[in-house]
Order: sequence, then C-alpha cells, then structure tokens
Amino acid sequence: MNLKKYLFLSAFVVVFTIGSTVTAAAQGRDRVVKTTSSQPVNMPPSAPPPTIQRTTSSRPTLTDPIIVVGQPKPSGPNAAAVTAPLVKRTALSSATNIGSALTAGRTAYGMSISQRIYQGIMERWGKPYVYGSTGPNTYDCSGFVWSVFNEAGLPFTRASARTLWAQSEPVSGDDRFKFGTLVFLNGLGHMGIVADENGFFHASSSKGITYSPFAGYWSSRIVGFRRLMPETAAPSK
Repeated sequence: MNLKKYLFLSAFVVVFTIGSTVTAAAQGRDRVVKTTSSQPVNMPPSAPPPTIQRTTSSRPTLTDPIIVVGQPKPSGPNAAAVTAPLVKRTALSSATNIGSALTAGRTAYGMSISQRIYQGIMERWGKPYVYGSTGPNTYDCSGFVWSVFNEAGLPFTRASARTLWAQSEPVSGDDRFKFGTLVFLNGLGHMGIVADENGFFHASSSKGITYSPFAGYWSSRIVGFRRLMPETAAPSK
C-alpha cells in the first residue's frame, strides 16, 4: 500500500514539474502582435488625386489700344479733354445726302424752307423722347415735327400723328421720298420727316431725335406718306 502511494506521489511530482516548465517557457516567449490596418478589408485602395492638365488659350494677347468708334483720338494741348462722339455727322453722312437733295430740288417745299427744316432737325439731334413734349429739350414724334416745321416757317396747330394724317394730303411715287415729306407709321401712332428714299428723321422712344432707315424694322410699319396742305402749312409772314 505504501508502495502505491509512493509511486502515485512520484508520478504527480513529475507531471507537476513538466507542466510548470512548459508554462514558464510560454511566459518567457516574446508576444508577437499582428498589426492590422484601420481600413476595412473590403474597401478599395485610395485613388491618387486627379492630374489637372493646364492648357494655354489660343486667344491672342490684346496689344492694341481700345478705340471707341465715333470718338476722335484726343490730340494737342487739350488732349485730356473729353470730346463729343461724332454720332450726328456719322449718321447723316452714311444715311443720306441732304445737300444734294436740296440742290436737285428733291424737296417737298421750297429751298429756303427745306434748309430751315434741315437746320431744325440738326439742332434737336439726340434730344430724348418724352411723350407729349414739344421741346425745347425733349420731344415726342408729332411734337418734334411740329417744332421743326413751326420754326422753319410752316406753322400749324399742334396735333397728334393721326390728326395730322387727316389734315394732310397723300403723295405717291417719287414724291414720297422728297425731303420734308411726312411719313406715318405704326397704325398712325408714329410719324417722322422723310430724308430720302432710304430713311427718315423722327423722335424715337429709345434713341431720341435720330435717323432710321426704312429697310428692316420700319418697312412693314409704314402706313403712308403725306404732305401738309397749303392752308395747313401756310408760310409765316
């Protein structure tokens, strides 16, 4: 019996010794920690930033000074002064030659009256449009015609375009385009003074006293052409 106890105790000591040795060896071994990425496994790798390709414009570099059309280049001692645009001269020289019309007698009235009509138009050139106004600084369409004719020696009662249409006589053929003839437009809601076969002078709601060609916008808006009757446009004494 004692022998069995002895063998049991010996076996227990041997097992305990082996177990202690294995445990000590495991505790003395360096612990290896596997480093893992914080990025999820199923996420694709980050794309590199897009490459921006710089291109050069094919537009040439502006080297010449900017010149405003109609504005003369300053020169001389008053070069710094602001000069007025040549709107009046440019418009008239390109639109009509009133001088040749007067010389050739292509006018609705006499030479002296036609010259005064032309002068009156030029004196009012560019002044703004104001409905119901007859000047001296603003005009509507019939007020402009009345003011010019009255000053030129052909006075008549200030009236609307529709009334003047009824008080004037119709003209046809080449007489329609004689300087000084009245042209009526927009269903008798607008009127002007014929320059020649190319266009007319009038008080434009957007441009003031100006010249406009018949071709284009106004061609389909012409009602007809008229001339003031002798009793309506009696020359002043």
